[in-house]
Amino acid sequence: MDTEESDRYRAPALDKGLDILELLASVDGGLTQAEISKRLNRSPNEFYRMLDRLVRRGYVTRIDGDRYSLTLKLFGLSQLHAPVRRLASYATPLMRDLAQRSKQANHLAVFDRGSAVVIAQQEAPDYWGISIRVGSHISLFDTGSGHILLAFRSVEEREMMIAEHAKSKDEVPRGPEFYARLDQIRERGYEMMASAQTAGVYNLSAPILGPDGRGIAALTVPYIALVNAPSAPDITETIALLLKTAEQLSTLAGSDVAPATD
Repeated sequence: MDTEESDRYRAPALDKGLDILELLASVDGGLTQAEISKRLNRSPNEFYRMLDRLVRRGYVTRIDGDRYSLTLKLFGLSQLHAPVRRLASYATPLMRDLAQRSKQANHLAVFDRGSAVVIAQQEAPDYWGISIRVGSHISLFDTGSGHILLAFRSVEEREMMIAEHAKSKDEVPRGPEFYARLDQIRERGYEMMASAQTAGVYNLSAPILGPDGRGIAALTVPYIALVNAPSAPDITETIALLLKTAEQLSTLAGSDVAPATD
């Protein structure tokens, strides 16, 4: 398409909004309206209404009074796009294998608009196990999946995720001890915590990492001790199986090669 044909279909307001989003995505700490206009070589007045609409629609937020920064809304929308659906598809045979080897159920969750959302789930192979319905929205603060999704993001992204969660829930963000725990989880490479919802269950969670090393999903085993299956892996062995599966999924997340299926 030549230049004349391209100009015929221009949408100046849309271009202006996309210019702002692309610029804010390329910087840390946000920019003032004056800085945005200077970098885009336009008058500050041209961006006032556009910035106001982006803030009202939740794509941009104001920080420190006069600075504008991206929210995680675009990130949340991307979770509904093909890469996440493809990840869930790729994960199915690996999650099935994990369930067979561990004798436990497992599920895969991503961050979406303030919550951890389950996008795939695998039942335990026997008649007893803990499962969570696909599509369930679960807390960032008191679940293994939520802790993993927070722990393996940057400090700035983590704060925005918590801010989005706080807007949609009644929970109060945790204090310094909670942030210290997230740092410990990141250093250890996984989460192991007693379930806050079900007695006798331990949430074992590991990150699925993208090519840039940032967490894009959490794989969780709601572990229960199987007294009627003495040969089943114990909790330490289950963690090892979980971490191996998460590593395999992380490799797939950085490629377009689907795993072999049975």
